[in-house]
Amino acid sequence: MSVARQDGVQAEGQGTGRSGPIRVVVAKPGLDGHDRGAKVIARALRDAGMEVIYTGLHQTPEQIVDTAIQEDADAIGLSILSGAHNTLFAKVLALLEERDAADIKVFGGGIIPEADIAPLKEQGVAEIFTPGATTASIVEWVNANVRPLAV
Repeated sequence: MSVARQDGVQAEGQGTGRSGPIRVVVAKPGLDGHDRGAKVIARALRDAGMEVIYTGLHQTPEQIVDTAIQEDADAIGLSILSGAHNTLFAKVLALLEERDAADIKVFGGGIIPEADIAPLKEQGVAEIFTPGATTASIVEWVNANVRPLAV
């Protein structure tokens, strides 16, 4: 099956058997009130032809996972600046597992110390983007790692 994406690229059948644009929930978990970066990423993903659902500020892990499942998302992008990344990523991953939705990839970014990145990836976080990551590199990663084209 061939799918015409919004960016004009023809995409053959996706790796998960789904077609259409990649669907990403962008979320701000916890008490962090700064969402400019999350909005920039959401817009970059949208401009790259993805369907983006931005949940807004102060979301609980339960709300984020509920939204991802309701919206049939392929991925969840978490923006965390509060320092609670270890707890929040772990809770989202556990809830996805409990809800039989562990196929939804979780990636994130924000103020995350280098020493915490490897343990987060070992828990199941697919990728972490730290300050200075370009929107182009994030879009490229999502395209390559979330429902990559079947070959």
